[in-house]
Amino acid sequence: MTETTNQLPAPIPKEPPARQKLWPVWLVTIVALVIAVTLAAWSWQQWNNHQAMLQSLQNLQQDTAQLEDLYGNRGSQQSQRLQSLEEKLSAQRELIATQQRHIDHNARELLEAGNRTRTDWLLAEAEYLLRIANQRLMIEKDIRGALSALEAADEVLTESDDIGVFPVRQQLAREVLALKGISGVDRTGLYLKLEAAIDSIHQLTDQALINEQAPGFVASPGDQSGSTQNGEPNALTKAWSKFKSTLMQVVVVRRLDEPVKPLLSPDQSAYARLNLQLMLEEAEMAVLRGNQSLYERSLAKARDTIDTWYNASNTRVMALSETLAELASRNIDPKLPDISKSLDLLKERLAGRLNASDGENAGSGADGGDDS
Repeated sequence: MTETTNQLPAPIPKEPPARQKLWPVWLVTIVALVIAVTLAAWSWQQWNNHQAMLQSLQNLQQDTAQLEDLYGNRGSQQSQRLQSLEEKLSAQRELIATQQRHIDHNARELLEAGNRTRTDWLLAEAEYLLRIANQRLMIEKDIRGALSALEAADEVLTESDDIGVFPVRQQLAREVLALKGISGVDRTGLYLKLEAAIDSIHQLTDQALINEQAPGFVASPGDQSGSTQNGEPNALTKAWSKFKSTLMQVVVVRRLDEPVKPLLSPDQSAYARLNLQLMLEEAEMAVLRGNQSLYERSLAKARDTIDTWYNASNTRVMALSETLAELASRNIDPKLPDISKSLDLLKERLAGRLNASDGENAGSGADGGDDS
């Protein structure tokens, strides 16, 4: 047994098993965590950069659109400015052309004026006076002014010593005589008289209106008797007067031999004055325009209004009625003669002298050419 025991291998002592090492796992975990955090941070940064780039791109697009709009507006403004400048330039060209024509016309006038004689100037002055006379008569209907202009033109033609103006002066004498045969119309005086009549209307009070105490009704006769013939009342007379006064308050006698005129309220009286004033103002307009029918119609309406609404026994009303009657008899639109024939004859004379002078100038130019 000993040998057998000796031949057996020696017993190996049992050692406790070694603990497994975990630090590599932790190291790998930490490294992986660091890598994950790094990747997450890098991804977040890339995402932010991408968003920033997108925002920048959007801003750039907006700026580009604004620039395009701005340059487009400026382009349209520039085109409008160019168009306005072209229009102004064309207007300036037309103005320059017009001024050039005026300069040429004035130069010709000056050249012709140098060749004119004193007779030509006098005839031109007479033509101007005749134009003024026709304007005064036809437009303004001023007979006195037209007559003065015709007489002044005749005096100028007398100074001209031109034999060819004899028909003109003959026609002027006829026209002067025709104007002297017309009675002039003093429009200013008529207008002022109508203004005075309007002022007198404002001064009319309610006392000038028709009597408001029962117009068309009168008391029974004998109301003024109250005394005896000798002027001494007695008891019987007093009793009779008292009886009549009492009876007059009850019984009223109506007279039908004259029309009954209506009573006027304060508003109606104001309306009557305003209506009368408007009629006279209408007559003033007719005087200024020379409208005879309107003038007569307005004054007739005014007189009818006075007769209808106002008391004829009032002194102011009587004066106003007489003034309107005197104004109604005036003729504010007399028939005017034609005084344009003398002007036409003078124009023909001036044209004849101008043609004659042009023929003389042409003949002198031809002679000068032959001499050369």
